Amino acid sequence: MTIPPTTTTTPSSTQNPHHPPSQPPLHTLLSTHDFLSAASLSFPPKTHAFVTSAATDLVTHRSNSHTYSLITLRPRILRDVSQVSIRTTILGHPVSSPIFAAATSLGITVHPEGEKEIGRACKRLGVGMTVSTSASFSIQEIAGVVRETKTDGEDGQKEIPLWFQLYVDKDRSKSERLLRQACEAGVKAVFLTVDAPVPGKREADERISASEAVGLSAGVVPMTGEKAENDKSGGGLGRITGKFVDASVQWGDIAWLRKCLPEEVKVVLKGVQTAADAVRAMEAGVEGIVVSNHGGRSLDTAPATILVLLELQRCCPEVFDRMEVLIDGGVNARDGCTVEEEHPYAKWRPSMRKKAA
Repeated sequence: MTIPPTTTTTPSSTQNPHHPPSQPPLHTLLSTHDFLSAASLSFPPKTHAFVTSAATDLVTHRSNSHTYSLITLRPRILRDVSQVSIRTTILGHPVSSPIFAAATSLGITVHPEGEKEIGRACKRLGVGMTVSTSASFSIQEIAGVVRETKTDGEDGQKEIPLWFQLYVDKDRSKSERLLRQACEAGVKAVFLTVDAPVPGKREADERISASEAVGLSAGVVPMTGEKAENDKSGGGLGRITGKFVDASVQWGDIAWLRKCLPEEVKVVLKGVQTAADAVRAMEAGVEGIVVSNHGGRSLDTAPATILVLLELQRCCPEVFDRMEVLIDGGVNARDGCTVEEEHPYAKWRPSMRKKAA
């Protein structure tokens, strides 16, 4: 989840990471800001550092949220709003909302069930979910939990779209194995991350030892085999557990990815930040893009995602008719208003980042 640094406090360094303060009753949390405040008080120090840290000087991290405050709503009056619905489709699949769960890594540092619990919530709400390569559990485990979760009420659906986010491994055979497992688990699309060829410099995360990360069994990330162990540069979980990522990935690798997938599984590029690359993605024939800067956690001073969305609308509006355009980054900072504010610019599909990847 993208958390504005100015709205949170840093947990005490003397806090016992295994016995954080009790959380307030769920019914007392009325807004995303309430959740952020509760998290800042109850998260162990390493969890808080991992979740809230961003790259270098936090320029992009802050801009993602702040830029929304420069956009205002223009209410129209005397319209019949007695019956409204936000149901829609994303990548061809019906969902109860245009909001979906973005890929989250190491969710177990926040909750013992990590991404499995996110999957249960998505199933009950009828929204799509993206599973990260760096998730705390295997894609098979998470998919199984989603299938088994019972739904009640009009929001829940018998089936929700499950997508897989891919960091390409330097050893391509490992990525190919993961893709086979993901397809066998029933994923409907693969989100290829393209905005993080190298890890961002997340100083807050580096300053606290990786050994203090709560929940990681033997410190190993299941789908990658990477170990969360300090090195001479520090304890940054994102950097340490991301050493396997192939920095040589380029446009020609989309063809490789296609060959690894059944024809019905769609390809989405996650991390498009310019109109020029949006056009190139369209020409490459992918089914969608995610306008994203990795929550400001990869390359600092990259533009706010809502500004990139506006750039696409002005410079290459044709992309919205040729593929689906999704967005993340700062979306949840001001509750529902930010979701509405994206509407004038595009066929938007914002993702809620419970924790940045």
